[in-house]
Amino acid sequence: MTVWIAVGATALGCYLLKLIGLSVPAGLLERPSVRRSAALIPVALLAALTALQTFGQDGGLTLDARALGLAAAALAAWRRAPFLLVVGIAVLVTALARLIGG
Repeated sequence: MTVWIAVGATALGCYLLKLIGLSVPAGLLERPSVRRSAALIPVALLAALTALQTFGQDGGLTLDARALGLAAAALAAWRRAPFLLVVGIAVLVTALARLIGG
């Protein structure tokens, strides 16, 4: 029963958030500062999630094979490699580091 309450509360929260977003005046959304923020917020959230998944473990920080994979992906992205190649390089480097490191 608790799960269904959580699902219902989440659905209601998502609906209300969407309703609030639709009620914002269009003039406010056209401001340059709002447009810049809307473009940068997803990038910041993705970077935060990536850092948390890479360096976080059991409530603390850790450096392991994932950090090497992230570094390799960052290098490939910096060199403007295609997205799938960046992901493939990250997977390969992480797997090799785990194979060598145990």
